[in-house]
Amino acid sequence: MRRRIRNRISLRTAAVAGGIALAAAVAMTAPATASPGSPHPGGPAGPSAGQRTLDVEYFTGPGGHPRHTEIPAAAPERLTSAARPLSAAEAAADGDVSSLISNGTTADKLDVVFIGDGYTASQQEDFHTDARSKWAQMSAVQPYASYQDLFNVWTVDAVSNQSGVSGDPSKDVVKDTALGSYFWCDGIERLLCVDTAKVESYAAKAPQADLVVVLSNSTKYGGAGYTLTSKVGYDGIATASSDHADSDQIAVHETGHSLGKLADEYFYADYGTYTGAEPSEANATTLTAAQLTAQQKKWYRWIGQTSPDGGTVGVYEGGRYYPKGINRPTDNSIMRTLGREFSLPGREAMIAGFYRHASVLSSRNATATALKRSAGIEVDVPQSASLTWYVDGTRVTAANGKASVTPATLGVPADGASHTVTAKATDDTDAVRDPALRKLLSGSRTWKVTG
Repeated sequence: MRRRIRNRISLRTAAVAGGIALAAAVAMTAPATASPGSPHPGGPAGPSAGQRTLDVEYFTGPGGHPRHTEIPAAAPERLTSAARPLSAAEAAADGDVSSLISNGTTADKLDVVFIGDGYTASQQEDFHTDARSKWAQMSAVQPYASYQDLFNVWTVDAVSNQSGVSGDPSKDVVKDTALGSYFWCDGIERLLCVDTAKVESYAAKAPQADLVVVLSNSTKYGGAGYTLTSKVGYDGIATASSDHADSDQIAVHETGHSLGKLADEYFYADYGTYTGAEPSEANATTLTAAQLTAQQKKWYRWIGQTSPDGGTVGVYEGGRYYPKGINRPTDNSIMRTLGREFSLPGREAMIAGFYRHASVLSSRNATATALKRSAGIEVDVPQSASLTWYVDGTRVTAANGKASVTPATLGVPADGASHTVTAKATDDTDAVRDPALRKLLSGSRTWKVTG
């Protein structure tokens, strides 16, 4: 069921007037030899001195290695100077929020927010269809595929004056759109940029935004990954073309950063040798395989295992933009090349990232109000989780694995006294081996029951 939430003012107007602030930060440390303000390797000349900039990751084509560059935070004036205000009818629909997939409360689930750009007021249903299709593609990739029930998916309607995206099909094309999406960002054809302040204003309308994806109305290949911290609470923005078959891989790769906190595993030849401290990311290390094992660090538990991205988990030189001095777990995961799978250590990090936002055990039955013995209690847990029930602290073995119970069937007596019913769940997946991360994979909930 779709839930409609009406916005009373045009968010395009609100974003410009409010000037939403974003704190942008470069994702990885640049080489010591880089001069201040110099672009990342592979990028064009970069922004002019004094401009506020953002670090973005872009993709030259399906199956290719991503690259990084810095871009001006503001969209080029040539794309915004002719923008007109929305009409009254358009403004009435601008900012509408819909629930695309609802698996539980926002407190219990990881909330994905899709925002469309280049969709007119009459094309918003097309945007909803595109968002549903894009999420189906993204969630078919492991470990998303095994944990789809952990996610809620929302859409926020951003009404554009014109259909399409600036820079499509050619560089000189200019479209008046809600988020200012444009190809040829900073002179790079496949780099699809947006006005991040406007994205923030629309994302803030969703009940909760843990992950934000901007779908730009285009069949052209392109996308970007923004490194930033929002006031709403999400880390980073992924942009992707709505109707290109491979653009979902861009979004999946970007969630490796925002959810899995994974490093990029590709490198630039002119970055030389890394000489800094041990990286914080789970998929980058300065240590050898023997040192990882001896010191019980990073992915030592996975060494020698066959990885879903192909080959064997070990130590492969190059990563985090450096060809030397940094090692990655496998030869070619999705954090190195689009179209690949996450490695075993990558999957572990992603699952842990899911559980930083979602609960292994969720329920729509509130715990604040006492239940009757006849009341139904329903819980939701992943397929890989074990589920146990307790009455007043005593385990009810006969109820193991049951997602729907009543206090009476659990054995709560009709004695007029107050009792407790507790559900406990633990995700028993073998995809997470780190004991510190496994602590995220357990949860419980307790209800008071009146006799």
